Amino acid sequence: MESLDLILLLNPCLMALTLGSLQNILYVALGLGMVIFFHELGHFAVAKWCDVHVEQFSIGFGPAILAKRWGETVYALRAIPFGGYVQMLGQDDADPSQLTSEEIAADPRSFSSKPVWQRMAIISAGVIMNLITGLIFCAIAFAMGVESVPAIVGSVEPGHPAWVAGLERGDKIEKMGGRTIRSFEEVSISAALSTGPIDVEGRRRDDTPFKTVVVPDTSGNRPSIGVSFSSSLRLMKFLNGDPTVMPGTPAASAEPPLQGLDLITHVDDVEVKSFQDLEDRLVSKGGETVTLTVRRPPVNAAGVPDLDAPGEEIKSRVGPGFFRTLGLSMDTGPVTAVRLGSPAQKAGFLAKDKIVKVGDRAIGTALNPLRLPDELSQMAGKEIEITVARQKDGGGNQEVVLKVTPESSPGWLDAPLRAGDALAIPAIGVAIQVVPVVLSVDPGSPAEAAGIKPGQRILKLALLPHPDEGSGPDAKTVEVDLGSDKEKNVNNWAFAFVQLQRYPLRKATLTIKEDSETRTLDLEPVADKEWPYPRRGFAMYPARTTQQAKSFSEAFKMGYANMEKSVLNIYMTLRSLFTGHLSVFELHGPLGIARAAYEISKLGISSLLIFLGFLSANLAVINFLPIPMLDGGHMVFLGYEAITRRKPNEKVQIAATYAGMAFVLGLMLFVICLDLFVHKF
Repeated sequence: MESLDLILLLNPCLMALTLGSLQNILYVALGLGMVIFFHELGHFAVAKWCDVHVEQFSIGFGPAILAKRWGETVYALRAIPFGGYVQMLGQDDADPSQLTSEEIAADPRSFSSKPVWQRMAIISAGVIMNLITGLIFCAIAFAMGVESVPAIVGSVEPGHPAWVAGLERGDKIEKMGGRTIRSFEEVSISAALSTGPIDVEGRRRDDTPFKTVVVPDTSGNRPSIGVSFSSSLRLMKFLNGDPTVMPGTPAASAEPPLQGLDLITHVDDVEVKSFQDLEDRLVSKGGETVTLTVRRPPVNAAGVPDLDAPGEEIKSRVGPGFFRTLGLSMDTGPVTAVRLGSPAQKAGFLAKDKIVKVGDRAIGTALNPLRLPDELSQMAGKEIEITVARQKDGGGNQEVVLKVTPESSPGWLDAPLRAGDALAIPAIGVAIQVVPVVLSVDPGSPAEAAGIKPGQRILKLALLPHPDEGSGPDAKTVEVDLGSDKEKNVNNWAFAFVQLQRYPLRKATLTIKEDSETRTLDLEPVADKEWPYPRRGFAMYPARTTQQAKSFSEAFKMGYANMEKSVLNIYMTLRSLFTGHLSVFELHGPLGIARAAYEISKLGISSLLIFLGFLSANLAVINFLPIPMLDGGHMVFLGYEAITRRKPNEKVQIAATYAGMAFVLGLMLFVICLDLFVHKF
């Protein structure tokens, strides 16, 4: 059949993990080989049924590793596993003139001698076979049980579309754009493939329904809405032996010590049913020591923890955490977003307003802007006056006093996750920038001891690794660039402040600028005992859910629905690529496919089968595109022949085939380069 079956992975939501076992490699090799094999088997079987002379059946390209002739056909396994081909008499993309050769067409067993409907059947058989085998893969997976991350919002990025639209921690997303959502991956895909505002429906943590409209952010390589998945209540266990809790945090000093795989069930004898319940309970305890009840799974005879068993119940005391500060109070930048339906929106806050006063306290001198999320939450239910500087239509600024009644909504749970992210003030529903320009320095603070003065600008924060942190992925120098030459990083002091909390054992190195002078200073952050930090250092596994069919018929229904959604997602991906809503740099090639399959195989056979089902759908759709040399291109020429009752012009067909070959090979080279140099295979 075709000299190259194009395999491109168009899912923009792959997550790479770590290297794994030889067994997983074998599973992946077998699975990917099966996807290619069944595609080619479709062409081969129908060709044989139509009595076409099949010269070669090959999996892979390049030099043959194994080759054997049975009857009239050579069966080969080749060195480059990027696809495969079925070579028939009268059909060879490397020599397209065979399709129009009268001499070959005179052979009754040649492809070109067969009626149009038989040639169409042979061409389409590979795609049909992929759809069938993909359905079987998915049905088997759902019969076994497929684990996935539930579509529950873990956190919302301040100022991003989901935050503006009113999505909250713990929300369960059930529909996006009218399509049912069953996993968090589908949330990411629906956002990435969107072309405009998305209707989002779901349920809050108290089970009340909600509806909102989210306008995705299209400034990156793919549209996004700014939500992350939810954690579970089970403590993570690192295979390399790193601590199960974050070093230097209250969790690391728990008595008795916490262990990986412990399941948190209660805080001070109050049951917690979700990670968001745990967060809220710890926030309510502020600077107090809490007693956690955890269930520790027993180990079975094979030495494997049994997570389904009740396990031993242990009570562990965990002390409070406090914000680590340097004694710096910065200037505020503009309001970047106002949340829909929030107290701020009702009070008349606008984007680009700059908060300058709360009551009679000036921001940056009398009130540290980083304290605003907690300060305003503590004023819940009381009407207060907030003064903002607002741009006038004719130029310049004017001060406007707005009256607003804050809600009881704790700060810093939806913290800045990326450089440039704003600081959320959830009590009133605004997100603001915090500019790294010093307005005041606390007496007796590390900043004062280092000689930092008002008016100086912070250009960079660096945090060097500490030996007690272990050797995990976070054991590297953290640098936050605040230089004015990088626009997106100019106003991100709040993000830098989050990094101080994330690495509690590390000292801080600041690069500061005053006039034309630049200095580098080492500071030791101190804990502010009057300012409780809501996170106590737990590293948790992602929340997981299992979709499992109760019967074979239900498994096939679930498999069909999954394949239908996969095919639709691929077409939507192609549309987004052509319209520019999705960057071509989000594509993955054969190396990316192999790595993704390899990582997914570590989640279990059922997860790998779901991936192979998606890959089968991907191969079916891509190969049926109207590109000369692919199945879809052949179908175009056959359709022309069926309608006009004459074969296409030989020169046109040959030129189109070579053009298609150049396009496909160029695209393959492009995605391999993406795998190597962009996605860092």
